[in-house]
Amino acid sequence: MDKTSVFKRKSDTIYVTGHINPDTDSIAAATGYAWLLSERDGANAIASRAGSINPQTAYVLKWLEIDPPLLVTDASPRFESVMRRLDAVAPDRSLNEAWTILSRTGGIAPVVNLDGTPFGMVTGKSMFDFLRKIIGPHPKLREMTIAELLDIPCREAANTDIPRFQPQTRIKDVVNRLLRQEANEYWVVDENKRYLGVVRQQDLLNPPRIKVVLVDHNEPQQSIANLEESELLEILDHHRLGNQSTHNPIKFTVDIVGSTSTLVTEQIMEAGLSAPPRIAGLLLAGLLSDTLIFSSPTTTPRDKLTAEVLARWAFVPGSPLEDETIQSYGQKIIKAGSGLLTQEPEVVVKADMKKYEAAGIQFAIAQAETTDVYDIGDYMGRLKEALDDLKTQNGLDFAGLMITDVVKGSSRVIFVDPPAALDELPYTPLGDGSLLAEGVVSRKKQLLPIILSLLEV
Repeated sequence: MDKTSVFKRKSDTIYVTGHINPDTDSIAAATGYAWLLSERDGANAIASRAGSINPQTAYVLKWLEIDPPLLVTDASPRFESVMRRLDAVAPDRSLNEAWTILSRTGGIAPVVNLDGTPFGMVTGKSMFDFLRKIIGPHPKLREMTIAELLDIPCREAANTDIPRFQPQTRIKDVVNRLLRQEANEYWVVDENKRYLGVVRQQDLLNPPRIKVVLVDHNEPQQSIANLEESELLEILDHHRLGNQSTHNPIKFTVDIVGSTSTLVTEQIMEAGLSAPPRIAGLLLAGLLSDTLIFSSPTTTPRDKLTAEVLARWAFVPGSPLEDETIQSYGQKIIKAGSGLLTQEPEVVVKADMKKYEAAGIQFAIAQAETTDVYDIGDYMGRLKEALDDLKTQNGLDFAGLMITDVVKGSSRVIFVDPPAALDELPYTPLGDGSLLAEGVVSRKKQLLPIILSLLEV
């Protein structure tokens, strides 16, 4: 066996992730597509998310008894990606035990205290230094047999000056400093300073990139941080193009449908599979949420057909949704996400916020849902303050919030520091400084295209 094989890291896990500030469609698409990649392709795919779960999605996940996807906010490799938990020996045990481990790991034997904290490491270099130290000034010790030498406690031959790092430490944050030091091995310890594993310097220089599939977005500013440090495999989306360049060709699907959950379900159907009832229910929730139960102008006949298929898979005996219909299920989902007045303004403007750039102008548009856009009263002032804070914190030129009435099919739009070009928006100005956008419910298909066209003139 290759003695260094214990340090060979398989980076075959695929993280399927939606955009930051994920909505229900983003979470559903990530969950459903990770299931499909595993079931159809045999991939080690894990659903992940780039931000906090919003109230609507939390409601659906709890109803379906599905755990939220793994939180992954940064693609930059970390110490845990190259860490190996090697067998260890106690300080008072003989060098013979450390030598056995060392010979199997390619030259490293961790020495760990009984309380789990690191003591030191026995390596080829530390063994040489130990022999030089004891034999150099003591010629008689040269007559020691190998057996006698290996009976010495391994603490005597261990290097104790080993840097320690947490598993979540980003490699790029410390690698330059480590290259200036003499150490070739490093401890990885937990929050209680207990031994987790060992990392070698050479592995820090070329860490494995995490494999990523993006769903429900394709613009880097809407994705996990340091996306360029990952290995991007695929994009599955239904939004406008704004993707970054890639080093290698990737599978890229952007289609004109009302939700990414529709695209995922179509692929499940093409594979001749049917999603389990709970996953089907989550995909249906994503579809109904993004299309506002088919009332959004983004809805296509494909969405409606897909919803019928998902309902057939989800509304089965024994399922949490067995007594539901598409309409009843959709109404409960929309209601769960429309409690605007019960949320803090800071949460409202961040829950479904997306960043954009046009003509050198950086901005964000958030969207919130309610059952009555007129029932916000004094809450408007607090929303504006939160929107202004959002703009400042993200270094944006302006920010906006679209409050959508899911019952009447209209929206109120609020802007903070909008450019003069947006004075041409075809909406009705109201006394509180907001705009009434009759019949506008889609940020993607109705509001954003107009804003982009005005900015890019």
